[in-house]
Parts: sequence; C-alpha cells; structure tokens
Amino acid sequence: MARRNLTPQDWSTAALRAMARGGVGAVSVNALAGELEATRGSFYWHFKDRDALLTAALEVWEREDTTALITALGDITDPRKRLTALFTVALGQEDINGLEPAIVAHADHPAVAPVLRRVTERRIAYLTDLYTDLGLDTATARRQAVAAYAAFLGWLELRRSACDVVPEVAATGTIATVALEHLISGLVRPVVHQADPE
Repeated sequence: MARRNLTPQDWSTAALRAMARGGVGAVSVNALAGELEATRGSFYWHFKDRDALLTAALEVWEREDTTALITALGDITDPRKRLTALFTVALGQEDINGLEPAIVAHADHPAVAPVLRRVTERRIAYLTDLYTDLGLDTATARRQAVAAYAAFLGWLELRRSACDVVPEVAATGTIATVALEHLISGLVRPVVHQADPE
C-alpha cells in the first residue's frame, strides 16, 4: 500500500499534538516520523530542521486558534453576542487538549516566545475592543480583557492538570456546561467603570 504524501500541515499538527502531550521537548523528528509512518526524508523535504517545524507548527496554532476565530466572529455585530460566541468556542472542546497550557509553559523558548507574544497581544487587543464596544472606557476595557484572558488560561490549565479535582472545567458533561455558562456570563457582563487612580 502506497503511503500518502505528507504536507507541512500534517507535520505541524503532529508537532502540536506532541507539544500538548510533553512540551517542546516532545517534538522530535524521529518520534513524529514514527507516529506519521513517514521517513526522516519526508520531514526534511518540508523543513530545514526541528526549529523550522516548531515555528511552522506555532504559526498554524496562531492562524487557526486566533486569526481564523477572530475572522469567523466578524459577522456577529452585537459585541455581547460576539463575546459570548468567542468564550464558548475558546473555553469549549479543544482541538488539541492541553495545547494552550503547554505553549504558555514554554514561553521563554526561542521558537515559542515571539509567536506567543504576538498571539497574546492580538487576543488582548481584540478583547479590549469588544469590551470597549460594550461601553467600557479604554482603561477599564483593557483591565477586563486581561482578567478575561487570565480566566481563559486558568480554565484550560485546570482542565489539563486537575480535571479530576475540578470536574466543572471538563469539556463535556452537565456540571461542566453549567460552570462554563456561569463563567461566560461573568466575562460578558459589563464592568462598572471605576476611575483610574491618580
């Protein structure tokens, strides 16, 4: 049986899955080749080296989990509905379980740092814009965006590391659905403006 030709996307997705399982160190050309039933030659056809794969994989993550999501939400004109849709997708079932916490855990890695910084800046700016559209002043909207983003990262980290202790953060189930709805309603509710300290 002939092997199918692997694409850079196939290798990148496999690298992201490995990263979610074991961090940056788990992204090994040999291990991925075995998982994909491919040769090292197939890898080197697409990538110069492991670092090039890491960069490509992280750019896939950026494109799919940030750029594409923001674009998809563009048709929703009501900011409250857009925030609700954003949090429902972001906090719901993950495409690759544990990927966000794994990437954040390697924030100082040379391949991870620039992409993670870009993604974080874009996501917080987007959230700030949405909270501004809800009527918050810029400073309050920014604070709310940072708090919401911290809640997002904490929720996913709890799901990855303590789902048995905190079943409310699971991706499915009645308890999880109720808890997620509670969290989203808190994140979407406008914050009463408080003046910045002098």
